[in-house]
Amino acid sequence: MDRAIAHMDLDTFFVSCERLKNTELDKIPVIIGGGDRGVVASCSYEARKFGVRSAMPLKMARRLCPDARFVKGDMAYYSDMSHLVTEIIQEKVPVLEKASIDEFYLDLSGMDQFFGCFKWTNDIADAVKKHTGLPISFALSTNKTVSKIGTGEGKPTGKLEIRASDIQTFLNPLSVKKIPMVGPETYELFSRLGIRTIQTLAEMPVDVLQQLTGKNGITLWKKANGIDETPVIPYSERKSISTENTFAEDSIDVHAIRNILAGMVEQLCYQLRQEKWLTSTVAVKIRYANFDTETKQSKVSYTSADHVLLRHVLELFKKAYTRRMRIRLIGVRFTGLVHGCHQMDLFEDTEELISLYQTMDNIKNRFGSASVGRASGFSPAKI
Repeated sequence: MDRAIAHMDLDTFFVSCERLKNTELDKIPVIIGGGDRGVVASCSYEARKFGVRSAMPLKMARRLCPDARFVKGDMAYYSDMSHLVTEIIQEKVPVLEKASIDEFYLDLSGMDQFFGCFKWTNDIADAVKKHTGLPISFALSTNKTVSKIGTGEGKPTGKLEIRASDIQTFLNPLSVKKIPMVGPETYELFSRLGIRTIQTLAEMPVDVLQQLTGKNGITLWKKANGIDETPVIPYSERKSISTENTFAEDSIDVHAIRNILAGMVEQLCYQLRQEKWLTSTVAVKIRYANFDTETKQSKVSYTSADHVLLRHVLELFKKAYTRRMRIRLIGVRFTGLVHGCHQMDLFEDTEELISLYQTMDNIKNRFGSASVGRASGFSPAKI
């Protein structure tokens, strides 16, 4: 029996949320992002017609679309709306995977014996629109890759069904850029070799593709041929992420401890970004030599940025460390997590900062999480 996998994606989610609050934003170019040197977190379809794209520097977006309305953005509000959409979908499907703050996979395999999977998916999309006012697109096929591509092709408010017999016909004329794991570097490589359509990629020998792209060659070939056995992973919301450091010898060296905290924050932020989380609450724990424990926490705007969270962690450490007593253990904990990409939370940050984080994360992905970091985090005094 063929699987039935639907992919649902809220259309220009941030913009749509803002339009619910302010109808004056309807049908005009809208750009979400804060600060003169920040980047575009999201933009409306009206703004995209002028060439505006997500992650573009706001200065460039202003030049391309000077008449657009610029909105700073409100991650707490977007998170609440995302939770509401999740609850609506979760009530109606046997297996739901929440891939990001505005993106979902539904496993409806076997549901066709009742009302038909396409009708079922369409009813869910209608329920989301009715109860939240948010527009949503979906595509239904036999696997996650084809459905995700289908959703992108149908936007906005698209409703596609791609049957198993039609998958290759649907995929073949599309650009290889449409395959989710084909990034700018891979696309540039393919373009130089004349590989621009999915059909050309699908017809390539697998061994040649492996020589070109390494271990991802087989996966790329399968996706180009509409093959993806990846399961829909049941949704569960992670509550927190944390780390602790128990010293070999109790310490009163505040400078060294602050350096260790910097390294802990950097590793946790890297993990947040890899798993696509943003945090809204920061906590610092101190355990003294006599085992007395002090904990301080504070609320922050949703973020996964090292420099923002480190500032809060160091402030909390200063408030928590009130005795001239040796410390046995320190800990950092991030809670109030929501799904979100790195660029989504950096409404006030610069293009240079975002590029720095992306470069550092790429180095860590390739050489290990401890391969690069702040100088303070590599203090030789690891106590």
